[in-house]
Amino acid sequence: MGKLDGKVVIVTGASRGIGAEIARLFAEEGGKVACVARTLKEGDHVLEGSLEHTVSTITSAGGEATAITADISDYDQCVRAVEETRAKYGPVDVLVNNAALTYFIPIKDYPISKWHRSIGVNFHAPFYFSQLVLPDMLARKAGSIVNISSGAAIGPGRGPYKGDFGRGGTLYGAEKAALERFTQGLASEVYQDGVSVTCVSPSQVVPTPGTVHHHLVTGMDDPRGEHPILMAKAALLLASEPLDKVTGRVTYSQEILQEFGWIKDGKGTGIDRKGSGYSQI
Repeated sequence: MGKLDGKVVIVTGASRGIGAEIARLFAEEGGKVACVARTLKEGDHVLEGSLEHTVSTITSAGGEATAITADISDYDQCVRAVEETRAKYGPVDVLVNNAALTYFIPIKDYPISKWHRSIGVNFHAPFYFSQLVLPDMLARKAGSIVNISSGAAIGPGRGPYKGDFGRGGTLYGAEKAALERFTQGLASEVYQDGVSVTCVSPSQVVPTPGTVHHHLVTGMDDPRGEHPILMAKAALLLASEPLDKVTGRVTYSQEILQEFGWIKDGKGTGIDRKGSGYSQI
C-alpha cells in the first residue's frame, strides 16, 4: 500500500526540478496527481523539462497523472486548474505549492512588471490554490497543504555587510519568508478542521534546471547539492503524517527526514546551521 493511495493531489511547478520529483513520488505512493505548470512540451521554455515528460514518466511506471497548463500568477487560471482537477479525479486531498519564479535583480533595478509577476507566482498563487482547495478539505475534515520555501527566507541580518550576500535575491527571500508566516497562520486557522499546513525548504541547494540557470550550482551533478528526491520525500512525509505530528511545521528536508527516521545522517540547514526564525517556532 502507498502512503497516498486514492488521494487526489495538485502539484504546482511540476514540469521540472523539485516539482517533477514530488509529482513522481506522490504518484508512486498511489496519488492521482494533477501536474500544473506553464510548460506543456519540451522546447516551450528555455529550461529543460515539461509537463508531458513528467506525466509520461509517471504513467509509464503505472501511476496516475494528468497535465494542466496554467499561469498561476493569474487567479482565473488557478480556478480553472482546480476545476479541471476535480473534473478528472474528484475533490482535492493534497496540495503542494511548489512553483517558484525569481529574476535575481537588485531592488534598484527591479522592473515593476517582473516584481508583480514574481509575487504572483511565489506568494499570491499559494493563497489562491489554498483557498480554492480548502472547501474540499474542510468538508471532509481532512487534507494537507505543503508549501515549498527556500533558504533564501533566511535574511542577511544586521550590518555591516561584506560581499554580495543577496545576489539580487531580496524579493525572493521576502516572498519565501512571507510564505512561511502564511503557513503557520493558515495552519492555526484550519487546525480544528483537521487540515494540515506545513512548509519545507531544501537543506542544501538542489541542482535543477533553474538553479543551474541562475548559477546557484555548477551543474546537475554538483557534489555540494542535494538530490531532489530528498525534497520529494520530505514533502511526502509532511503530506502523509498525522496532523498533530506536523501541522504548522516550517522545516528543512534533511532535518525532518532525519527526525522521523526516514534518513540516517542529514546535513545542511536545519541540522548543521539554524534555519529561519519561523522554523524555530
